[in-house]
Amino acid sequence: MNTTEFKNRFLPLKNKIFRLSLRMLQNREEAEDVIQEAFLKLWKMNDQLEKYQNPEGLLMTMTRNLCIDKIKSKKNKAVSLVDEWYKGAGYNPHHQSELRDLLGRVMQVMDMLPEHQRTIIQLRDVEQYSFDEIAEITGHDNNYLRVNLSRARKKIKETIEKLQKNELQTNRQTS
Repeated sequence: MNTTEFKNRFLPLKNKIFRLSLRMLQNREEAEDVIQEAFLKLWKMNDQLEKYQNPEGLLMTMTRNLCIDKIKSKKNKAVSLVDEWYKGAGYNPHHQSELRDLLGRVMQVMDMLPEHQRTIIQLRDVEQYSFDEIAEITGHDNNYLRVNLSRARKKIKETIEKLQKNELQTNRQTS
């Protein structure tokens, strides 16, 4: 595979692996470093790529593993994805503010989830991978993925509802 073919095949995946690495590392610079490392590693495997059934899954797996290596070796600074996801959104300012608040809460709760549940919910709900693709990336079977995705979603929902309830009670008391 020459450089043009490689770029045409894999560069469209850059945003997906960036979102995954940013979500896992919560640091923009570290996420960009991981992307470069992943593409370099994939390029070095260029002559072996044809033997893989899903090179996209291979790239996602490499990205995930590189992120885990970075997490283990260094503590990361938090970066808010809210600004990234809703920068320039076409909503009115009030609606945009509410969405940012809600998304910020969801992401805070996601950060409290175990790492495997964070990864699964990121791949399924944010990146919209199928269960089979996630199984290939993570090495877990579909049943494990479904159970942990359900638990993660339930925990997020319950925690958000609890936060909103507490906030409503606080607002009533101060009024």
